[in-house]
Amino acid sequence: MTLLDKIERAGNRLPHPATLFAIGVLIVILLSQVAVSLHWSVDSPYTDNLEAKSLMSSSGLWWLMSHLVENFIRFPPLAIVLVGMLGIGMAERTGLLPALLRYVMAITPQMLLTPVTLFLGIMSSLGLDAGYIILPPVAAALYQAAGRSPLTGIATAFAGVSAGFSANLLITALDPLLAGFTQAAASILAPDYQVAVTANWWFMITSTVLLTITGWGITAKWIEPAAVKYTVIEQSATDSALSGTADEKRGLMRAFIALMIVSGLLLAAMVIPGAPLFGEGKRFDRWVEATVPMLFLVFFVPGLVYGISTGIIKNDRDAARIMGQTFASLGPYIVLAFFAAQFIEAFKYSGLGEMLAISGGQYLASLQLPAAFLLCGFVALAMGANLFIGSASAKYAILAPVFVPMLMQVGFSPELVQAGYRVGDSVTNVITPLNPYMVIILALVQRYVQGSGMGTLIAMMLPYAVGFALVWTGLLTCWMLLGISLGPGAPLNFNF
Repeated sequence: MTLLDKIERAGNRLPHPATLFAIGVLIVILLSQVAVSLHWSVDSPYTDNLEAKSLMSSSGLWWLMSHLVENFIRFPPLAIVLVGMLGIGMAERTGLLPALLRYVMAITPQMLLTPVTLFLGIMSSLGLDAGYIILPPVAAALYQAAGRSPLTGIATAFAGVSAGFSANLLITALDPLLAGFTQAAASILAPDYQVAVTANWWFMITSTVLLTITGWGITAKWIEPAAVKYTVIEQSATDSALSGTADEKRGLMRAFIALMIVSGLLLAAMVIPGAPLFGEGKRFDRWVEATVPMLFLVFFVPGLVYGISTGIIKNDRDAARIMGQTFASLGPYIVLAFFAAQFIEAFKYSGLGEMLAISGGQYLASLQLPAAFLLCGFVALAMGANLFIGSASAKYAILAPVFVPMLMQVGFSPELVQAGYRVGDSVTNVITPLNPYMVIILALVQRYVQGSGMGTLIAMMLPYAVGFALVWTGLLTCWMLLGISLGPGAPLNFNF
């Protein structure tokens, strides 16, 4: 049995993420009582000495019951993810984002096929799972039409979509989701700390460019030479299937015009004195605080225009139905958010989170390890966790309450910890059997190569995982050492 087989078996034995958080609440309840029984306390240089509070006591159980609803409602990522995804869902479910991917791929010159495929894969995180579903089969067909192995197209597209998942030139639904978890974790030590949705924007823009170039080199040096050894079954694809219909092209043009109008209005609101988004807020510029509503408009309006142009939306009922379908698809996330909220707030109420963070942070400070070593260690931890727990939000909801405040103790800003998590969470997506889209990609590979299996796919994707991990971690380390801001309103260092 290979290491990856063992990882797959171990991961499949884990309960559902919502169940993990429910179990986590029970563990916190028990540990809080143990800590109180042992009279555990921590000397804090920032506040009074800390002592644990039992959740098994009468007052603790009353708090848990009376705050059950409030914990859920005030869960930071919940509302912002729902609002952001409402706009993105309109663009995805009307077919705008899939059509855009197909159209750009179809007009790409052969010599630029690899970098464009990688770039589109990275950018596809804007549109839910559209990148996984649309891009690999289109890339395979285009590579084969160009006389190149379709496996190269599949591998290149999958690398961009999955290993480069966290990077993007624009703000995606992942940004508000992670920012909410980071802010909740940072509040353990700094109750008033705010994390902007744009916290990692500059870093992710640079990452998009660097990963595209890195993936291009990996494809040319390792993936394409290795792909020619496989005997490929011929497949056929019509030009219309790749480039889209006349209605799609007309819809894309109108959606682009709508996007320009919306973007122009928002830009004017940001730069004209006295306009709604002009000026500074409490900590961030006004436009930073309004990023999620802006994200909603930027996707919702073009998606609506595209849907009307192609006949998918004929009246207001169709538009409402599509928005309802988007919310319905978020059902599993809402369930996860309910239990994650209880776990995070119970952890905070018990005092265990703050005590572990301060004691752990003091221990790390006493070791006097280089900051770069600590950052790389956290990235490696996220990479390992990603092999066993596929959900990005579930992993971060577990890791953030401990490691965000812990690394704040040694001077890391919450935004820097979040960036480190994003790197580690992305690069191993292409080699973990627990990636739910692995089966889809494997089925596509088997359409072209008989007898191929999971080993074929993982061997093909391993160079991307290793290359992206080294380059992306190196970029983050250099970014930290150079002292460059990670994004608007996002410092690198934290000081009490």
